[in-house]
Amino acid sequence: MPLQNRVDPFGVIHAAPERGLFTGNRGIIHDPDTRTLLSRRWTTKAWIICECDFADRRREPMGCNGPGGRAGWTELFFLDEVTALAAGHRPCFFCRRERAKAFLSRFGEAFRIATPRAFQLDAHLHGERLASGGRPPILSGADMDALPDGVVLGVGGDCFTRREGVWFKWSFAGYIPVRFRGGEPCFLITPPTTLVVLRAGYQPFWHASASA
Repeated sequence: MPLQNRVDPFGVIHAAPERGLFTGNRGIIHDPDTRTLLSRRWTTKAWIICECDFADRRREPMGCNGPGGRAGWTELFFLDEVTALAAGHRPCFFCRRERAKAFLSRFGEAFRIATPRAFQLDAHLHGERLASGGRPPILSGADMDALPDGVVLGVGGDCFTRREGVWFKWSFAGYIPVRFRGGEPCFLITPPTTLVVLRAGYQPFWHASASA
């Protein structure tokens, strides 16, 4: 039985068999005795994206991984970095330091912050994430044409993204090429702050299924 620790682009946490390429967390949101989620979905504004393999570290997902046998942070999993960014997470400064610095520096440039700090980025993102109450902007056709690769859009309950001119539909197992023209009202799932960072040149890591 899969654990409830797989995140979709909306930021909703599911039980799904596919693990994905990245892990990450929002603080401690599980009961290690039952390995189930608590009612809260975050305990910190710092929602991060981490490497699944780092320095030979081993953890039991949703187990007791903290000091003294306590819970430790709750391991969440994402198909790829595009998915994690859409859900409102950002790169970790511990295991993905260079990526985190690149993300933060582009944030600072875009918002004219001379010395940007991670807590400032997290505050921006926390007000925009759909999973923490953000309201998604509705997009026009012209808006869609101007989006950089890696931005995730919603149409109803489905998610779509574009890479090198090819549109893909998102799923837990990977991306599916589609003919996508909008039609129904489209809304922005990726937080506007992350959109600005992508527009400034940050290149997210894609799942192999998103091949043009």
